[in-house]
Amino acid sequence: MTKKGRRRTWAAGVVSIALMTSTALAQSGTRLSDDDAAAVFGARENLQSVSLSPDGSKVALIVAGPGRSSLLMVGDLVAGGPPKTLTRASGDPDRLSRCDWSSQTRLICSLAFRQDVGGQYLSFNRLIALNADGTDLKMVTTPDSDRALGVRQHGGTLIDWGNDAANGSALITREFVPDMSTGTRLAETRRGLGVELVDTVSLNRRIVEQPRQDAVEYLSDGYGTVRIMGLRGPDVGGYASAKILYQYRKPGSRDWSRLSEFDVTTQTGFNPYAVDRDLNVVYGFEKQNGRQALFKVALDGSLRKDLVLAHDQVDIDGLIRLGRHQRVVGASYVTDRRTAELFDSAVAAMRATLGRSLKGSMLNVVDSTADGTKLLVFSGSDVDPGRYYLYDRSAKRLEEIAAVRPPLGKLTLSPVQAVRYPAADGTPIPGYLTLPPGATSARGLPAIVMPHGGPGARDEWGFDWLSQFYANRGYAVLQPNFRGSSGYGDAWFQKNGFQSWRTAVGDVNDGGKWLIAQGVDPAKLAIIGWSYGGYAALQSAALDANLFKAIVAIAPVTDLDRLREEARGYTSFAMVDTFIGTGAHIREGSPARNAATIKAPVLMFHGTRDTNVGNAQSRLMADRLRDANAVVDYVEFDGLDHYLDDASARTRLLSQSDAFLRKALKL
Repeated sequence: MTKKGRRRTWAAGVVSIALMTSTALAQSGTRLSDDDAAAVFGARENLQSVSLSPDGSKVALIVAGPGRSSLLMVGDLVAGGPPKTLTRASGDPDRLSRCDWSSQTRLICSLAFRQDVGGQYLSFNRLIALNADGTDLKMVTTPDSDRALGVRQHGGTLIDWGNDAANGSALITREFVPDMSTGTRLAETRRGLGVELVDTVSLNRRIVEQPRQDAVEYLSDGYGTVRIMGLRGPDVGGYASAKILYQYRKPGSRDWSRLSEFDVTTQTGFNPYAVDRDLNVVYGFEKQNGRQALFKVALDGSLRKDLVLAHDQVDIDGLIRLGRHQRVVGASYVTDRRTAELFDSAVAAMRATLGRSLKGSMLNVVDSTADGTKLLVFSGSDVDPGRYYLYDRSAKRLEEIAAVRPPLGKLTLSPVQAVRYPAADGTPIPGYLTLPPGATSARGLPAIVMPHGGPGARDEWGFDWLSQFYANRGYAVLQPNFRGSSGYGDAWFQKNGFQSWRTAVGDVNDGGKWLIAQGVDPAKLAIIGWSYGGYAALQSAALDANLFKAIVAIAPVTDLDRLREEARGYTSFAMVDTFIGTGAHIREGSPARNAATIKAPVLMFHGTRDTNVGNAQSRLMADRLRDANAVVDYVEFDGLDHYLDDASARTRLLSQSDAFLRKALKL
């Protein structure tokens, strides 16, 4: 590590500006009061996104502001001093989701928001551009017409920077919506997704790919040339088809040829992700022996497919890309921890150098300069929420920029250990166990089983604000990757966590039984889950009503038929319908229809603008529990979505759930 310099000075300014109130809570050390613990762990991530200017002299940061707001700030890595706030988003409804440098002096940012359209909350995004000093803010997304014959949700996705990686241009997708100005030269008759090259300063734009109504995706070669197009038409019912047809172009050609077909429902077929211009191949994922593997396919007309990386236990699920041209340099997978396999020897050597300085951490190259000599690196671990560094490859110098959650730096966080426990049928179930700081076993501790959301997801080793909060409060926390989790192949996923709920929830319950076998008091065992995890928490009683003595469910699915109906007004309905399926599991696997089996007290939380799982699901469950004379408390957060990205809401969630558990478990 190099000596302290100006970078550290202004980085401290970011912390003091964004987290003045939260920082004070952690000054007393690792022992916090009930309210202070909830506030510190419930605070949103201070740094939500960071990007590096093309010459490496500046960084753009999206910083959590008061309430739900977010701030775009720019820090000067050469001149030093506190970063300057350029603009802000209120979070109600708009939020800044990402900002990147289109040139040394210009940024392009994405704003995301949800809006009520005809009684349904829909997700939208819009692109804006502004100078690095905050001036000349412009809307990059083409303006909406008041005569449009449809709703434009998609405001554009950045594909790459065009031929020149730092001249201010941006290759972006554009959704074309026809309007009613028929018979005039101003009429827009085109429909569908196309691609434009946009000057982010002048907003001059040129269509690179004409819109197609069935187009859903475009991939470029990183140098401004579109090489892959994904087409997805409607099925016989008018909903989005489960199959995406991918086409490609040979170098220098404008003609499209068939590449592959990918089925979204079954996750079968070749799914392209990234084009390498120099190798003239596209990297993508496809199943091999029931697990996802990484392949590359030649784009010279032969379509020769070569296996790049596979694992005999888990899916290959990540690409590692480097530079402003986003060259593929490796791939990653997760066993107990995420592992990176690098294809480039120079990058592998660089990563080894970084690894020696940042021992025991997860490393991720977030951004780089145009010439690749300086890298923006993220490093974190189970006991470190993460921090960003600037790495100078030529000087081999590493300097810290800022921490993601500064207040937690004052606390002793809990190591996360990978464990295996036996399911009822003897199958070893992988998971992660987090013990209170200083504890060496779960014996004598109150404990929580915390199944993840999804169900097509999995937990990984690393920092988790929920599990760390409960560990700090004295609980042992088990996070099981039950059968129905993704990442372990088809046999592990089974039909999915809803249709195969007995296996998935059975594995979750077996995690509770394993904790008891480790010495946890059976009277002090609880279950907490978010989304599908909330579903599993409530549904656990259908298999064993006496196991858990308290249940906390956040944004849970409670009725499978209602979940199906929530999707009926969307183009994805057919896929949701297939995923949920039909049969006895709809009744047997819906917590709201099994409310009478629940003996433990229940606490639920839900946001009113949740488009993943409607808050009507929690309202229904609360009503059914009251009808069954069960003990239930339901908290609704007005205006918040599935993720409850609000410091006051998360603080209340943690504080109230902790008090609820202590009362229910008699702690």
